[in-house]
Amino acid sequence: MAGVGPLDLPDLYRPRFPITPETRVFTAGSCFASHVGAALKGAGLKVIDAEPAPRGMPPEVARRFGYGVYAARFGNIYTVRQFRQLVEEVLGLRTPALPVWEKDGRHWDALRPGVEPEGLASPEQVAEMRAQHLAALAGALREAEVIVFTLGLTEAWEHRETGTVYPTAPGTIAGAWDPDTIAFRNHGVAEVLEDFTALEGLLAQVNPDLRWLLTVSPVPLAATATDDHVLTATARSKAVLRVVCDILRDSSERIDYFPSYELVMSPAHPSGAFTGDLRSVRPEVVEGIMGLFLAAHGLAPLPEAGAPAGTPDAADAAICEDILLDAFRP
Repeated sequence: MAGVGPLDLPDLYRPRFPITPETRVFTAGSCFASHVGAALKGAGLKVIDAEPAPRGMPPEVARRFGYGVYAARFGNIYTVRQFRQLVEEVLGLRTPALPVWEKDGRHWDALRPGVEPEGLASPEQVAEMRAQHLAALAGALREAEVIVFTLGLTEAWEHRETGTVYPTAPGTIAGAWDPDTIAFRNHGVAEVLEDFTALEGLLAQVNPDLRWLLTVSPVPLAATATDDHVLTATARSKAVLRVVCDILRDSSERIDYFPSYELVMSPAHPSGAFTGDLRSVRPEVVEGIMGLFLAAHGLAPLPEAGAPAGTPDAADAAICEDILLDAFRP
């Protein structure tokens, strides 16, 4: 490590299975997953977009409303349990509690509040759009050959009576905070493993040949609902998720892990991998990491030492930052 550049590590990642220009890739997870999807799109791969933006919508507006960021318009999926419950809903096995949040006469889908920044006119409109979303998502999951899933957090907000988890705390984007109804949960290794095992089993019923490429988001927490300092809370969360990835990869040849987390956190970066806010990964680091990923799959030449692989998308980073700052501060 001391004798090479921070991203001059072509042997770090050896893919367990190929990703080719013909592979149908489904992307999901926390913010960092959007970088993987963007890199694959840029390389000409068949990245699934089950809910494309309306024709004529400017790209920056489309991203703000959750179009083209992931395989479907579900917004950031921070926890494995959130993904599990979304698939249970698609399969008709779960009905979320408190599915609509209200604020100032506008209404939000509580399971993806970030994709409608201005809310909708009525609860009925929320329900109609969610039904369309679930139908599109069902088709995308059947079509997928590889799911690229970035595990982001262990902290979550849960409906006490039903166990429904939400991507943000009620009372931030919309809704109202009620400690008698909503509880804070911080998932451990056993819980995350149980959730992923259940998720994988559910998807195997509709797509038995599905493979997984897991990553861990290197983005630190903006805030924590634990009693710990945000620094130790971040370390705990990432450690849990990283251990889970290793256990899952060892358990199945259909599960692989890409070390984007390690590449960001490497001590070899001469000036650090983060920008001044200590949370946003520097664009040239993101581009170099994605270049290594593409090169490992034979989809691009190995990046030159110290050279970024492309042009960063600052709009995506800003959207991620806004959503994360709202997620865990009731």
